[in-house]
Amino acid sequence: MQQKIAFQGELGAYGHEACVTARPDYTPLPCPTFEAAIDAVRKGDADLGMIAVENSTYGRVADVHSLLPESGLHIVDETFVRVHVNLLGTSEAKLDDIKEAHGHPVILPQCARFLRDHKIRGRVSSDNARAAREVAAGGDPSVAALASELAAEIYGLKVLARHIEDHARNTTRFLIMASEPDYIRRGASGMMTSFVFRVRNIPAALYKAMGGFATNSVNMTKLESYMVGGEFTATQFYAEIEGHPDDANVQLAMEELGYFTDHLHVMGVYPAAARRHEKSGS
Repeated sequence: MQQKIAFQGELGAYGHEACVTARPDYTPLPCPTFEAAIDAVRKGDADLGMIAVENSTYGRVADVHSLLPESGLHIVDETFVRVHVNLLGTSEAKLDDIKEAHGHPVILPQCARFLRDHKIRGRVSSDNARAAREVAAGGDPSVAALASELAAEIYGLKVLARHIEDHARNTTRFLIMASEPDYIRRGASGMMTSFVFRVRNIPAALYKAMGGFATNSVNMTKLESYMVGGEFTATQFYAEIEGHPDDANVQLAMEELGYFTDHLHVMGVYPAAARRHEKSGS
């Protein structure tokens, strides 16, 4: 039986594109929400989950970092997808015909300049691929979708304008989740370790907790905070570092972190994507 990889969105979504790019030998499984994609892996309906976590233009994907620690899943890989936004219309439509374009709230700001220059109204859709499907079904030549070329192929739409995103390096980062961790692999571009922690209620606890990474030359690439349980006093931190827990300097840094935390959970150890080290998008 062919393995499956779950993603949020409909066929033709950027999550689908990420699945095809990173795991071409897996069957993509569309899910309506990130929670549903995570649940599909938890229940065994899918072997992996492809979860979008941040976009270089829009920022982090809302609520995902609070979902992942409670998911019971483990990060086993990362992939970066160059997000090319395209204006898709019906077969008889022309660019000058388009009065409104439908897309996800995340995608609309990414091509705001193009929409403004062409006097096209942006309309919110729950999913870019769904917008493409609905444009195809509606048959209105004045209505377009903002989506991938993959969506155009799937739903039989015409690409009226290619690569209309405002920023030339517009990229989305995805994490690949699995039910079991994999600490054995070593990546050609290095390793990443992701974890969440809560500091003890003592003065300068966060400052002291971070000191071990500096003194042991461990590069921390991400540190974000968010409230837990809706309480201002309960703050959890999500962090990513370069290195593997078996590396001597990482071991020392994590030991020091442990002194100043009352909760520490490693969410994944995985190869760093080669794209992480590229200086420009393509």
